[in-house]
Amino acid sequence: MLHGLAAATTALVLTATLAALLRALMLRFGRAGDATPHLGGVAVALATLGVACAGPVLGVAELGPGVAPLLAASGGIALVGLVGDVRPLGVRVRLVAQAVAAIAVVTLAGLTPGAGALAVLWIVFVTNAFQFLDHCDGVMGAVAAVTALGLAVCAIAGGHPGNGLLLSVLAAALTGFLLHNWHPARIHLGHCGALFTGFLLASSAVTVHAGEPGGRTTAELFALTVLVLTDTLLVLLSRRRAGRPALRGGDHIAHRLRALGLTTQGSAVVLGLASLACTLIALQIHDGRLAPVAAVPLALVVPVAVVLFLRVPVYGPASRRRPPRARTPSGPAPHTASVDLAGGRG
Repeated sequence: MLHGLAAATTALVLTATLAALLRALMLRFGRAGDATPHLGGVAVALATLGVACAGPVLGVAELGPGVAPLLAASGGIALVGLVGDVRPLGVRVRLVAQAVAAIAVVTLAGLTPGAGALAVLWIVFVTNAFQFLDHCDGVMGAVAAVTALGLAVCAIAGGHPGNGLLLSVLAAALTGFLLHNWHPARIHLGHCGALFTGFLLASSAVTVHAGEPGGRTTAELFALTVLVLTDTLLVLLSRRRAGRPALRGGDHIAHRLRALGLTTQGSAVVLGLASLACTLIALQIHDGRLAPVAAVPLALVVPVAVVLFLRVPVYGPASRRRPPRARTPSGPAPHTASVDLAGGRG
């Protein structure tokens, strides 16, 4: 218990310090005109991996079986994201890297071929769904921190203390990052941090729930990730209807909340609270206090929420006529009306 608190505190302070240092270095030596650096995810990844590995190295805690490969795979995804932050990296390259890392995690988790194939697809989808969520100051950090804490509780209750410690450290690191990413953000996660966080959360969820009843696991994982899944479904449908490129931003749930009158900070708080509510439902399902059928109302809420949010106008009149500047969900913010509307990024 004391080691877990010490590890979480260390991760929080270390991430906050590293993020400040990275921001200062990028403002001094980075590209001209990049007022808000986007390599904050390096701080999150380094702090999470470093603190998690420190326990076994110092002999104060053991991570347990399966955690070391998970750390290695997540670190590899962080490196792929870092390359994408520094130079253009194709979507196919990122997807292949995620699939290979997910296959390694699923294989070591001992899943059957059928369940393993579904788990790989789910990990890749959730990884990119969390990357999509990195579009507005504070949103990704708040939602991911709450999700990580929920998964940590599930891991500890299920007899996986090593995974619980790792997820607690990740939640603390994201909280330290939020100190710099709360609106107005002074640094962004970038591909490195967004992909690392999404992959670690999704892979940890699969590892922790391997061997548990399928119905309960499905309901629990759906509840934990329903917010990011809804946001991804919303933006993909919205952009297809509007004839916009798949990576053109400005139309997430946070943007639509902003259009309805909420501030950027208010949108992050609302989404964080929504994630907390869904996480509490997932924990109740995990403890057996709620039956898996309790996730059905959440499944019904998703299409209703998508339809309602699609009715909120977020596109400018020139969105169909003028091609946008290309960017990826976690890259530097383009100067467009849609971004200004949300006070964030794409």
